[in-house]
Amino acid sequence: MQISTSYLFDRSSKQMVNVQNELAKSQAQISAQKQVVNPSDAPDQAATITRLKSVIGRQDTYTTALNQVQARLDAESTNLTSASDVLVRIKELAVQANNGTQGQVSRLAIATEMQGLRDQLLSLANSTDPTGNYIFSGSKVHTPAFTQSPDGSVEYTGDQTRMNVAVGEQRSIPINRPGTNAFTRVVRTDDFGQQQGVGFFTAIDDLIQGVKDGTAATMQRGLTEMDALHNGVVLAQAEVGTDMKVVEQQTAVVDDTKLSLKVALSNVEDLDMTTAVTNMQKLMLSLEAAQSTFAKTSQLSLFKYLG
Repeated sequence: MQISTSYLFDRSSKQMVNVQNELAKSQAQISAQKQVVNPSDAPDQAATITRLKSVIGRQDTYTTALNQVQARLDAESTNLTSASDVLVRIKELAVQANNGTQGQVSRLAIATEMQGLRDQLLSLANSTDPTGNYIFSGSKVHTPAFTQSPDGSVEYTGDQTRMNVAVGEQRSIPINRPGTNAFTRVVRTDDFGQQQGVGFFTAIDDLIQGVKDGTAATMQRGLTEMDALHNGVVLAQAEVGTDMKVVEQQTAVVDDTKLSLKVALSNVEDLDMTTAVTNMQKLMLSLEAAQSTFAKTSQLSLFKYLG
């Protein structure tokens, strides 16, 4: 079999070009510190990288949602704790006012302090989270939970809707709480034995009025109702605590998932620099050898030896 000079020239040329391409690819990988610089270089590997990044992106979204829920729960917990403390103080004052030795002036002074505490409770019930949304308005986050009329009466102006936010592939957590779940109504029996629901602030206002008037029956009823109001706030505190525990556990799950995904992504995307540099050096030597071979081959010609 005869091998022409042209064949040797073409083969050397192709070998040199191939080595140059491999060297350029190796240099690009080192520069980017990535195994895949262009998706066309390794389509399957590039698809895996894209998929892993997409899943990590979803996990980041869950982390953001969990942080928002945590901030809101922190705000709920702080305000409910304060509300609980205020209710305890109101009850202490009511007990003090219900003492038969108190005179009218003393009761009015006590009622004045109770009124200030009642107004503080209204402020706590209408508190907002770090984003400016009302905490206890249900889904009506831009509306104050409780609105006070000119006559001093207070009505709940939120709704009962609870909104859920996704915090995992198969997990969602409520992000809001209706005000009536914390600032509960009480059931009151009238003189005719009929039961009716009485709003949180109405019950407190009636108690304050009873202190002002010195009406023992009203004060005694108010003391009983204060226990119910306080229990409602305490129960809401317990629910918030449970939700915070769920957020803590889910945050750990998401963090572990992201760590596993990032390790998997690193395995298919990040470049082993030591191996890459060694490979580049080998390619450089191969290129030098190919260039030397090409130079010698390009000089082969029958006419060089004639004459």
